[in-house]
Amino acid sequence: GYGYVLYKTQVKGFHQEEKVKVIEASDRIQVYKDGEHIITQNQEEIGKEFPVYFAESNELSILVENTPGVLSRISGLFTRRGYNIDSITACTTQDQKFSRITIAVSGDDMILKQIKNQLSKLEDVVKIFELENSKSVCRELILAKIRANKTEKQEVITIADIFRAKVVDVSKDNLMIELTGNVNKIEAFINLISDFGVIEIVRTGITGLSRGEDNSNIF
Repeated sequence: GYGYVLYKTQVKGFHQEEKVKVIEASDRIQVYKDGEHIITQNQEEIGKEFPVYFAESNELSILVENTPGVLSRISGLFTRRGYNIDSITACTTQDQKFSRITIAVSGDDMILKQIKNQLSKLEDVVKIFELENSKSVCRELILAKIRANKTEKQEVITIADIFRAKVVDVSKDNLMIELTGNVNKIEAFINLISDFGVIEIVRTGITGLSRGEDNSNIF
């Protein structure tokens, strides 16, 4: 009588399974845990409990040789192996011979180990760092174009101020907000502005560095 569902919100550090019960239904069942929507199930599953496996979010910082096609080879490895990339960013480092690629992936310890093993086999890869929460700083930038009239603009600006975001463009019926922060901050901001009518959103993806000087001796 058990099925398996995936908790959509990626929670770092959770590996154990927990049980949730289907608590309401319309055409499809809505599954909730601690008030947050998880996934929908078929009508027949009403009243049943399901073990939930948490998908851990991991960030990898990959130092690579700055050669033509290196980003394609890195992303191609994920495609061939069936690993999903949540976000990917890349740029040259202080040494133009090297680039740093930051990849956010979802999976448990076994999947993360497999990914790192496969990446280490590529000739372009110099070193791989796992950006752990307590030992690194990770950020993402977002630009959001929000539809707002004269009255609503002040409300949007107030929300932006709370999140220490910047208004970077204003027109008659909308304004554009720039925000930098961690994933939780970005998601909370998007959730708040959704009531005003979001015209467009673009996100850079996560990038980050390890704290201190642990990896500073690479160059």
